[in-house]
Amino acid sequence: MCNNRFGQRGYGMRHEYSGKQFGGSHNYRVPVNIVKNDTTYELMVFAPDRAKDDFKISIKGHELTISYVSNNDKEDNRNWIRHEFSKASFERSFVIDETVDSDNIVAEYANGILHLNLPIIPGSEKPAQEIRIS
Repeated sequence: MCNNRFGQRGYGMRHEYSGKQFGGSHNYRVPVNIVKNDTTYELMVFAPDRAKDDFKISIKGHELTISYVSNNDKEDNRNWIRHEFSKASFERSFVIDETVDSDNIVAEYANGILHLNLPIIPGSEKPAQEIRIS
């Protein structure tokens, strides 16, 4: 139940891998870290050497979507010896609930990390409760 959830008892954010592809046939999944603080969720997307204007962040209902579309879709004809670093296009989606103040989300891109700050509405989190087994 809690494998894809972040926050206490499943409140706050849940990750959904959309599996949508842009361009080529590779299955690129950009790494993401999420930290819950007292007043915010911090979401960090590791995406070095990208143009910040090529990122798209949107919210529809309770789904936060972060995508990047590479403008370099043409075939790279360099003579690669090793090619492990990908700048492929990607899309990641996250389910947020009513505890997140979606009107005040702030994003910035610096040092190869897209950082989103998702404020938690004070007093909106439900306290944890224990359920007894009969």
